Order: sequence, then structure tokens, then C-alpha cells
Amino acid sequence: MSTTAPRQVRTLLAILCLFLIESVVAQEADNTVSKTRWRAEVGVGGEYDTNVSVDEVDLSSGQSDYAAIIDLELGVKHTFSERTEASLNYDVSQSSYQEFSAVDRMTQILGADINTDLGSSNAALSAYYIDSRLDGDPFLKYTRISPSLSGFLSRRWFARGAYVYSEREIDNRSLRDAQTHTGEADLYFFHRGLRSYFNLGYRYRDEDAVADALDFDAHSLKLRYIRRVDFMDRKVKLEAALRYEVRNYNSDEPTILEPRKDDRMRLKLDLEMPLTQKLNWQWYLSYGDYISNLPRADFTQTILGTRLQYSW
Repeated sequence: MSTTAPRQVRTLLAILCLFLIESVVAQEADNTVSKTRWRAEVGVGGEYDTNVSVDEVDLSSGQSDYAAIIDLELGVKHTFSERTEASLNYDVSQSSYQEFSAVDRMTQILGADINTDLGSSNAALSAYYIDSRLDGDPFLKYTRISPSLSGFLSRRWFARGAYVYSEREIDNRSLRDAQTHTGEADLYFFHRGLRSYFNLGYRYRDEDAVADALDFDAHSLKLRYIRRVDFMDRKVKLEAALRYEVRNYNSDEPTILEPRKDDRMRLKLDLEMPLTQKLNWQWYLSYGDYISNLPRADFTQTILGTRLQYSW
């Protein structure tokens, strides 16, 4: 598999980052009115996981554990004109398990986005680089680039389409390194504006791994419902999401002597309540049912977590 593509993605991400930084510095040097907005967010929380697992390498322990989670996000958004703006974000998170310290994970994400208003639609380009470590050791490097086009079809209907190219590198497991081409389509129906809306999405994914047995194509559907309600003089956000994915592998899997086939269903419920203007309290519950003819990839998982988030 060629290594040219990830270098191109990282180069594009670096260009977007430098372009945004240089524009901000140039504007400040000119003493013009600032069009730059900075933000930061820190979160602390914990979760209970009924089946500690590492999805990228099809490993699940079958045992439960508690994890403490802390994350920090920094971001800047710069407006170039009435139609064009760009943002740069850096996020670092750490999850530490009580018993399974071997899967303690630290993840760093650097991302850049640029958006242009075309009048009746919006064009965007995003690039992300992710570095993830397990128990302090290198584990995953992931690069992603995605152009997209979105716009309102009517007063209540909104549509978005995107193409995503990504490449994954897993330390000491080079047979799992892969390039992925993905097409995404989303449709939104705003029942009561942002207070109540539905999101229906479809995704086609074609993954080409170094090992032929890990090549697959996948079809997935998602259905989300978001509602904001007034509770004790606060606007509480509720979200329910259902995702279903079918993966068809293209070659025989050596341990079962036939192509692997996965059916993945995930349900997630989220609740977010503002405690103050800058402090939010979040709760989430997720359930995953992963059905596969490969025994080690056939399992269920439930995660219950809570998080305090402070932003400024």
C-alpha cells in the first residue's frame, strides 16, 4: 500500500493550519478589528464499560471495568470575509482504567476546517490527524480529508453530502494498515428549528487493507433525534441515535476459512444540562451489539458515563 496519500493529507492539514495562523497574525499586525474567536474546553468524567475492548484490532476482554476520563480542547475560528471562515482545533484526551491499564488510551487530534458560503449552499474542506497511544506506547495514526457540500432544500429540510478519504496505520500490526474511501449523505428535518430535529444518514465505505482478508465494503444507516427542552429554567439537550452497519469482507478469513461478515448495531442516548453559563453536565448510555462469524469480533458492550464540561 502506498504511503504517498497520508503525506499529502498531512501536508494539506499543515497548509490549512499555517494559512489560518498567518492570516490571524497579519490581521493583528494591521490593527484591524479582530474577526478571530478563541475558545477552550476542559472535561472530566468517568464511565463504566461492560466489555473493555480495542475495536481497531478486534480485541474484547469480556470483562467490565471503570475508567476515568479527562480531555482538553483548544480552538480558534477566523472569519476572512462575509462568506469564508476557517477553524483550527487541537484536542487531547486520556482514559485510564482501574484494572485494564494495558488499554489506557491517550489520543491527540489536530484538525482544520475551511467553509465558504456559496449562497444557496455551503462548501467545506476538513483535514484531521489523529495520534493514539495505548498504555504510553504508539498504537494508531489516522489521517482524514473530506470535502463536503450542504444546503437547505426548503425551510425545514437540509441536506449534506461528503466524500472522505482516510488512512490508518497501526503500530506493530502493519497488515491492518488501510486506506478507506467513503461516501456520506445526510438529511435533516427541523421540526422546531434547533429545538427539535431529525437526522437520517447513509454511508458507503470501501476499505483496502494490507491483508486481503481485512478488505471490506460496508453500508450503514443512522437515525438521530435531537430535542431541547426547558427544565428548571435551563435548556436541556436530549439526543437518541441508532446506527446499523453491515460489513462484507472480500476474502477468506484464515481462522474461519470463509469471508468474514459483520452486522453492527449501536444505540446511544445523551443528556446535556447546563449548570451555569459555562459549565455543562453530561450523561450518556450506549449499547453495541456486534454480530460476526468471526468469534473474537462477536460480542455486546454497554457503556454508561458522565462528564462535567467547562468552556470559555
